[in-house]
Amino acid sequence: QVQLVESGGGLVQPGGSLRLSCVVSRIIFRIYDMGWYRQAPGKQRELVAAISSGGSTNSADSVKGRFTISRDNLKNTVYLQMNSLEPEDTAVYYCNAHFRQNDYWGQGTLVTVSS
Repeated sequence: QVQLVESGGGLVQPGGSLRLSCVVSRIIFRIYDMGWYRQAPGKQRELVAAISSGGSTNSADSVKGRFTISRDNLKNTVYLQMNSLEPEDTAVYYCNAHFRQNDYWGQGTLVTVSS
């Protein structure tokens, strides 16, 4: 069974930083496009940042210049470095793996930005 396990969430003050990790098992990780999504209370899930199997990245306008996505194919892990966090970044963050018709999700990790 495919597993995506996120970690690194927590409570942080505005302006602080967190690094999320997502360890993936039971897929050929290097061929999958990976993404981080988030869902705030009462809102739809939205794409935060994505990285292709070839390493190309894109991110939402709201996080450009603050968040960075990266991957380590040897560790089957995708990261999301989040800097200059704002209260509006509070959400459950989900890891996604996508390849053709295959689409997998983690259980999510909660990020709370509050003073």
